[in-house]
Amino acid sequence: MEREGVVLCTGWERACQAQTDPCLLQERVLAKLLETEEKYLPNRGTFPSIQPEIQPQMRSTLAGWMLEVCEEERCEKEVFPLAMNYLDRFLSAVPLGKSRLQLLGSACLFLASKLRETSPLSVETVCAYTAHSSRPEELRAMELLLLNKLQWDIAAPTALEFVERLIGAMGLPRVKEQIVRRHTETFIALCTIDYEFLSYPPSVIGAASLAAAVTGLRLANRELTDHLARSIRCNSECLKACQEQVEIALQTRLHRARRDTLPQPVKSEELERSRTPTDIQDVNL
Repeated sequence: MEREGVVLCTGWERACQAQTDPCLLQERVLAKLLETEEKYLPNRGTFPSIQPEIQPQMRSTLAGWMLEVCEEERCEKEVFPLAMNYLDRFLSAVPLGKSRLQLLGSACLFLASKLRETSPLSVETVCAYTAHSSRPEELRAMELLLLNKLQWDIAAPTALEFVERLIGAMGLPRVKEQIVRRHTETFIALCTIDYEFLSYPPSVIGAASLAAAVTGLRLANRELTDHLARSIRCNSECLKACQEQVEIALQTRLHRARRDTLPQPVKSEELERSRTPTDIQDVNL
């Protein structure tokens, strides 16, 4: 139950949540996040040379599995993008055989849940999602290797953290803000899965996802993207390019989902029927 903005525990069905601290939403916090995000960016350019056995599509497939685990376990929304940050930073620095890719992804989820969850995922739960192809001792060993290669520096900013500090300044009604937030979170998940977005920092992905959600819901004016670009100290054209790429990725996913579920061929104009993020509810990421 909720009372005066405070989420109270009622049994075991929900974890206790603290109230939002307004001090953490101040502009100085956003400035600090922008200063530190560069430190945690994976080096996409090294991926092909360091990982001869692992292709970008394998990463996307693993990311989809990791997202499904997070959804099934109702993890905090920050767990998935944080786990993917660990994965990408590791893969941009350490060669890995493709047979150990899921083990690495499992370790990333396990570690991210420890940092973000009130009740972290257990070793047994994570291993069960691999159909027990990963043993508990292997998962713990991979976690230690992961921490070693990341130099125990695991408090990486995610795109969701930037959204929290951008959306409040837009002055949206509470109901519309909740809708925009849900759509933005879905866009961020879509970007996190897609290898093509690996070159963008979290601030740009967060701002572009927010702009795409607000624009698709027809709640934005022409100056929104420029305002967001100034807020994250980004070139406006770069942010617009990322926003367009987000929208294209959405349409690609929508078309693929419809194609996979249609029992018979349909006309192309039917596939073009919708162009707004409101259709994101139809997409199973």
